[in-house]
Amino acid sequence: MADGYIEWARQATDPKEARKKPEALDDLVVLDASYRHIGGLVCSSMLSEFGAEVIRIEPPGGDPARNFSPYGIKHKDTGLGYLVEARNKLHITLNLNVAEGREIFKKLARKADVVIETFPAGVMDEWGIGYRQLSQENPGLIYCAIYTYGQFGPRAACGKPDYDVINQAISGVAWSTGEMVEDEDNPQPWEVPTKIGSWYGWYIGGLWGAFGILAALRYRGQTGRGQLVDVSGAEGIMRFMDCYLTFYNMTGIEKERIGNLDANINPYTIVPVKDGYAMIAGFTDPNFYALTECLQKQEWRNDPRFDTFLKRAKLTASKAFWPLLVEETKKYTADELLEIFLDYVRNKRGPGTPVTAKVATPTEVLQQENWWLRGVLEEVEDLNYGKVTLQAPVWKMTETPGRIKWVCRSVGQDNEFVYRKYLGYGPRKVRELKERGII
Repeated sequence: MADGYIEWARQATDPKEARKKPEALDDLVVLDASYRHIGGLVCSSMLSEFGAEVIRIEPPGGDPARNFSPYGIKHKDTGLGYLVEARNKLHITLNLNVAEGREIFKKLARKADVVIETFPAGVMDEWGIGYRQLSQENPGLIYCAIYTYGQFGPRAACGKPDYDVINQAISGVAWSTGEMVEDEDNPQPWEVPTKIGSWYGWYIGGLWGAFGILAALRYRGQTGRGQLVDVSGAEGIMRFMDCYLTFYNMTGIEKERIGNLDANINPYTIVPVKDGYAMIAGFTDPNFYALTECLQKQEWRNDPRFDTFLKRAKLTASKAFWPLLVEETKKYTADELLEIFLDYVRNKRGPGTPVTAKVATPTEVLQQENWWLRGVLEEVEDLNYGKVTLQAPVWKMTETPGRIKWVCRSVGQDNEFVYRKYLGYGPRKVRELKERGII
């Protein structure tokens, strides 16, 4: 029965068939005026994948985000970070630092459903193109402002740009990530708070921004009224921090960094195996029983340090158990461990389910047939950028799936098309604006 459903789901949601299906947001016009900010690009990417006509607005020389790339590597003069999140967008240039550019922006905003911006709080308002001004002429406008410190509060007016690492730092997540300090009087160089990866603060802010926009669209459909959507990447991260903040609020105890050990449960960790690393979990009493059976270490569940869930959860127990676990996992490859665990489940050799998975390198992720079959990785043929492999839309949907239509555009590539379509500007007008540095 399961196989029948899986095959039905594959056929009903096959990403290869996405272009034959309608787009949920194909009547939506979005102005992405984010600046030097991957989160704004992520936000508009989500909407563009569902068919919104996203007009990406850059300064005449191009957005600095085009330069964001590891080691400065570029493809066709575009940084890889920008390339990943430039999908499906029309690209125009417009100088918002001058009055005439701001007047043109106002005209575009009258025709738009959504504006996305990432400037420090109050900058767009000071320019006369913030939500308060634009909503007077377009009451249905949804205006999403993504900024580290939000649009109000003691820090909102600081004027500092939004940086991913600042979002991570002030959210508290960096404090809870990294290696534990074994000796407070002699901390090691690696025993420090650790960021959770590149641009998570920006990506999370962009994702929450898109979610807020979709909720605001639902409300506008009922009332005709738009609204301001105020999103902070730092606040977005806090929603991913499990019970850390609540735990401190209730107990006054700050959970310290403990590396790959878990502050609440054990075992729930990454261990070395013959061919790399694997994730191992078996923390509930039934699952711990299953783990000990699979590894033929029944004596662990009789050890007074580990014989109950609560005892195993203590940090002292976690630290004592880890080397015992590693001694066993090093005997197997990741696939061998997985097969032992699956055999236990398939043949119902006892209660509980032990869990394992190999920790994949980026190269191994790209080589996984499963991801290609599910369409989460896609090689896109683009007129400007050639063949580019991208992470495709996450959602598999039966009726209105997302899709990638093109990878990117060069700076100002769609100026003539957009300015003619929305403002009636002909080639001569566009050329004159370009010569004067307005676009």
